[in-house]
Amino acid sequence: MAKYLVIVESPAKVKTIKKFLGANYDVEASNGHVRDLPKSQLGIDVEHDFEPKYITIRGKGELLAGLRKKVKKADKIYLATDPDREGEAISWHLYQALKLEEKNVQRITFNEITKNAVKASLKAPRDIDMDLVNAQQCRRMLDRLVGYMISPLLWAKVKRGLSAGRVQSVALRIICDREAEIEAFIPKEYWTLEVALKSPEDKKPFTAKLKEEIHNRQELDAVLADIENCQYIIEGIKRGERIKKAPYPFTTSTLQQDASRLLNFSTSKTMRIAQQLYEGVEVKGHGSVGIITYLRTDSVRVSQEASEAAKVFITEHYGSEYVGEVRASGKKGGKVQDAHEAIRPTNLDFTPDVLKESLTREQFRLYQLIYNRFLASQMSSAVYETMSVKIKAAGHTFTSAGNRIKFNGFQVAYQADEEKEKLVKLSEKLEEGMVLSEESREEKQHFTQPSPHFTEASLVRALEELGIGRPSTYAPIITTLLARRYIVKEGKALYVTEIGEVVNRIMVDTFTSIVDVKFTASLESLLDMVEEGTMDWKSVIRNFYPDLQEAVKKGEEELEHVTIEDEVSDVICENCGRNMVFKYGPHGKFLACPGFPDCRNTKPYFEKIHVPCPKCGKEILIKKTKKGRRYYGCEGNPEECDFMSWQKPSAKKCPRCGGYMIEKGSKLCCADPACGYMESKTKEEKTE
Repeated sequence: MAKYLVIVESPAKVKTIKKFLGANYDVEASNGHVRDLPKSQLGIDVEHDFEPKYITIRGKGELLAGLRKKVKKADKIYLATDPDREGEAISWHLYQALKLEEKNVQRITFNEITKNAVKASLKAPRDIDMDLVNAQQCRRMLDRLVGYMISPLLWAKVKRGLSAGRVQSVALRIICDREAEIEAFIPKEYWTLEVALKSPEDKKPFTAKLKEEIHNRQELDAVLADIENCQYIIEGIKRGERIKKAPYPFTTSTLQQDASRLLNFSTSKTMRIAQQLYEGVEVKGHGSVGIITYLRTDSVRVSQEASEAAKVFITEHYGSEYVGEVRASGKKGGKVQDAHEAIRPTNLDFTPDVLKESLTREQFRLYQLIYNRFLASQMSSAVYETMSVKIKAAGHTFTSAGNRIKFNGFQVAYQADEEKEKLVKLSEKLEEGMVLSEESREEKQHFTQPSPHFTEASLVRALEELGIGRPSTYAPIITTLLARRYIVKEGKALYVTEIGEVVNRIMVDTFTSIVDVKFTASLESLLDMVEEGTMDWKSVIRNFYPDLQEAVKKGEEELEHVTIEDEVSDVICENCGRNMVFKYGPHGKFLACPGFPDCRNTKPYFEKIHVPCPKCGKEILIKKTKKGRRYYGCEGNPEECDFMSWQKPSAKKCPRCGGYMIEKGSKLCCADPACGYMESKTKEEKTE
């Protein structure tokens, strides 16, 4: 009998796949990549048309030796790594490392680890797709060139151990730009007015809102004066129907966003758990089973087989009226890699309740989210009956809107918390021309809010919309920024640290094109063209390298004019009497004795902004939270004074209320938004 060898990436898949195949099949794992560019050097021969130099990854020698023994015994070898660029590249590296030129080798892929999918893949083997391999090689080499050529400049300028990444640096810039936008945001005052009105036919009042912009209290008082003792008359009533379409099934980015929003999972945690669900979990009575399809995808496509199975399931459990119509793939502008399906359960009979005892709590919560979203995507739209009422009062217009569910459709299976409609029922007895009586009124002061700080979910959405990175890269980008302490996470919000600000400033000033959003997005498009076979991968690198080389040369020249030596402070080391120097660590700037290693004295550095504390008159210092987020606090904080501010305080007092002022870009604003006083900075203040 012939002997077949199947090589997969993850050991977790081995057990799942082995049970689908007969005794003639041996299944082994490569544990991811087996070859890569060397860590100790660039590993790209720039002089010889950017030829990469691959070496065996440290620790993989023994594994490869074991695979070679298996290869010798096998009549046929199937390379069954993941169905994406990275998986294709791993298969190619295995082909090279195991010297399979003389062997009968074929590539197979499956979008789900189920018996049918695995057996079907064996019936449709193919050759390694070199366009996919070259797209991955190209990305890896672009990232290596940026990292290995720019990082040494950061070591010289700031501190050793920092890194610059081609996509990571752009993501950092996006976060820094948002922080700057928030810092410079000036809130604007506005008011709302709601009145509770009652018709002669109803006992219960309903709420109507004034449909006008009110900018201040004076404008509100004028409206209140107009409507005092006036009549409220219904001018028009409009009834209609609104349809809310079912959501698409999850892609990698939408799964990461909803898991963050609804389950409070980080992007890396979401991908780790999804990987477990894809590779296989022990299901009672079924053994090891892969219960979701491949987790790295930006397609919302669903196979006809899965769609038909969903149609049968929905009809049986909910009724035929809940079955949705077949929809287009829903592709947005830009490139969508439609190589495999959206993320969905592999078997609808494996409901969350059926699998609950077989899954950990976290696996269950994520699986339930994926399962319900897919089921909802195959269901009919929700239908609402709507009613809007237009009311006139002393020349002012008030409106009220009501809605009720006529048919819940997909919402019977899936409804994200914040998407739940607030149902408001208006009386059917309301008629045009009817005079209403006022029961009460509520006036509220508001202030406009800046764009929120990025969360992992909103950053993933921004990266996807801007065309930065691909499904497999979102989680590693965020993980790297957090690991480097360029950003920190407080609650769900992401904040830039001092070290992140320094690195971003250097990258923006010196390597403008590298951190340009449009440039990075255009590179992603070129990588897609390489994958499609319409662009030579070496051409992308040939065109990219000269600009990078020029930017690095410029950066080196500029650094020659900068004193790289440690900046000396006026703080004396209490241990040895030397003037302490400024250093950069993982948490930002700190003071260290230059006598190291004889003297190891260090202390935190708090920069003075030469502004007295509004509460006690002591110095205001630039401080950092435990996670590295910057704030302004009294030097007596927290023992003697509790003053702190996220915005930089000014020494000026507010001429309107006497409170302290804060800096907002080119403006000075009263710290109390209710006061609302604002003035432009003087030339002297702008240069401080």
